[in-house]
Amino acid sequence: MAIRMPRMIKKSSTCGDIPKGHFAVYVGEKQKKRFVIPISFLSEPVFQDLLSQAEEEFGFDHPMGGVTIPCTEDLFINLTSRLRK
Repeated sequence: MAIRMPRMIKKSSTCGDIPKGHFAVYVGEKQKKRFVIPISFLSEPVFQDLLSQAEEEFGFDHPMGGVTIPCTEDLFINLTSRLRK
């Protein structure tokens, strides 16, 4: 069974399509995919833990030029879908 992506999280391929109140993150272990998520996720402890793990692995100076989360796409979608429930 495939994990369905919540409506508030979407894959994004261009820089100019980030709505107000959202930000882009890059997700993946090898090939990075860009997602646009609500800024409100930043106040969630689970999301903060995920960002801390990403900082430990990549630091803040990452070649993608943005927030990069080194986990599988399925894990990221599963985690962020729980934040909206």
